[in-house]
Amino acid sequence: MTRRVFVAGHRGMVGSAIVRALRGKPDVEVVTAGRGEVDLVEQAEVRAFFRDTHIDEVYVAAARVGGIRANDAFPASFIYDNLMIEANLIASANAAGIDRLLFLGSSCIYPKFAAQPMPEECLLTGVLEPTNEPYAIAKIAGIKLAESFNRQYGRDYRSLMPTNLYGPGDNFHPENSHVLPALIRRFDEAVRDGRDEVVIWGTGTPRREFLHVDDLASAALHVMSLPKDEYRSVAPERQSHLNVGTGTDLTIADLAHTVAAVTGFDGRLTFDASKPDGTPRKLLDVSRLASLGWRAGIGLPEGLRSTYDWFLANATTLREG
Repeated sequence: MTRRVFVAGHRGMVGSAIVRALRGKPDVEVVTAGRGEVDLVEQAEVRAFFRDTHIDEVYVAAARVGGIRANDAFPASFIYDNLMIEANLIASANAAGIDRLLFLGSSCIYPKFAAQPMPEECLLTGVLEPTNEPYAIAKIAGIKLAESFNRQYGRDYRSLMPTNLYGPGDNFHPENSHVLPALIRRFDEAVRDGRDEVVIWGTGTPRREFLHVDDLASAALHVMSLPKDEYRSVAPERQSHLNVGTGTDLTIADLAHTVAAVTGFDGRLTFDASKPDGTPRKLLDVSRLASLGWRAGIGLPEGLRSTYDWFLANATTLREG
């Protein structure tokens, strides 16, 4: 029997990767809707969409996202839009009788000084990183929304918390992007302009983990394919989210040198310590998901090369953004 699967946020990096993965499944019909069809921030529009469109499963990949600068500049937008999107989607799915849903969050839900690698149970045990606190609070609320609808209505709503993502469809804006696409753009511009120096925000010492978005899509489909009892065996009702990542990290300085090599930049790297570093380290404990039979398959050098190739193929549009 064919399942009609709605991917919210299908034009974003994460949503488009999930759509690519789902379209390879013979028993799946992918359902998408642009903002012109349904504004996910508007409750009435989302309710009407779910009421009028037969859907069997939902992937909540829609979100307002951005790097440190964007989070600092637009905190109200980050918390409000993300709260509205997830609340409207989860509540409307429940009202429409949809039993299966996957909510996609972020590793920023964990405390700034959480034990490393960060296990799922460290959620709500400490202070969040101030630079993205509004976004993190919204994502925590999404997890608890899913858990609460499971408890009250008996739904099978699941949550994945990915580490830092990258890949085709990423945001390469010069000011509002995450660290990796920002580095790709900065080094690409330096190569094209013939510059001999690239300045990197922060000290370069924080450690980060990076996951290719196609690996996340693979993990999402794997998790949704699991029987309910098997998923709940490692993600119980009151702690129902799972981490997804590679289980390895590197310093921002090492990342910058790797991106420089991929883009062909052979000049000098300078680190501006006056700019914020963010959380000192963010490495996820991915043992629970591994126990369910999934591990990342795309290495960072391979993923960076393919991402840079995609950037070059779309360079005209991306450089204008």
